[in-house]
Amino acid sequence: MASIYSHVDSNKRKTVFLMAFFLVIVIAIGWAFSVVYNAPEIVFIAVIFAVVMNVGSYWWSDKIVVKLSGAKPATREEFFDLYTVTENLSITAGLPMPKLYVMQDPVPNAFATGRDPEHAVVAVSSGLLALLNRAELEGVIAHELSHVGNRDILLSTVVVVLVGFIAILSDMFLRFSIFGGGRDREGGGQIQLIATIAGIVLAILAPIIATLVHLAISRKREFLADASGALLTRYPEGLANALEKINNHEAPMKRASHSIAHLYLNDPFGDPKKLSWSKLFMTHPPMEERIKALRGEK
Repeated sequence: MASIYSHVDSNKRKTVFLMAFFLVIVIAIGWAFSVVYNAPEIVFIAVIFAVVMNVGSYWWSDKIVVKLSGAKPATREEFFDLYTVTENLSITAGLPMPKLYVMQDPVPNAFATGRDPEHAVVAVSSGLLALLNRAELEGVIAHELSHVGNRDILLSTVVVVLVGFIAILSDMFLRFSIFGGGRDREGGGQIQLIATIAGIVLAILAPIIATLVHLAISRKREFLADASGALLTRYPEGLANALEKINNHEAPMKRASHSIAHLYLNDPFGDPKKLSWSKLFMTHPPMEERIKALRGEK
């Protein structure tokens, strides 16, 4: 049976894989650009962009996520219960105290982000603080701290930047290919046509593949964080009750963003009745399954 340590090592390997995958995809799209527009320098620009984005996704992605969510720093004086619950659980888990943020949103939700436990961020919505009692809040914070301890936050946060950038780059290529055309030089028309077709296929498939990879990772990590959080508090019913209350809110968050949806405790776009085939694109496992797992139900 896999241990928490093997999960941490697995997350590190997945992060390296995603960064390498991103590098290859960006260079491939850059190469297609260079052939279509007879501009070899585009490949070098693509390499520079890929390296810069890889470095940026590691060092600054937590700040990007906080900005996208609209969260503001939470002080001990204003949010005493949140602060003391997080402080106590951090000590119990042997983790540094994360930076705390609050999103002014009536929809209950939370997320954790950051590149490592020393630079972790935990954010909760004002709706979550108003809805949950202390035991339930402990369950939610324990869940988020489990993401920190399991090193989920680096993998999940890096995905925000890399997948988003692949989507932007792919969209740029499609627009240029369809509306811009290439600079045809003598004898190069056929090569340009092949490169254009290959580039368009790559540009369409790349963001889809990248998105499916990160969705699969996101769904698996939620079950482990639920289990780890319940183990941390020694009271799985607290998190189970919190998830039940959160599941009753189907309204989307005010600043819901597809790029960071997988980071949240629950889908920030609400929980409408979904078709069976659409489960492939869900950022989270069904809440009912998570609650049953916490209560040991079949």
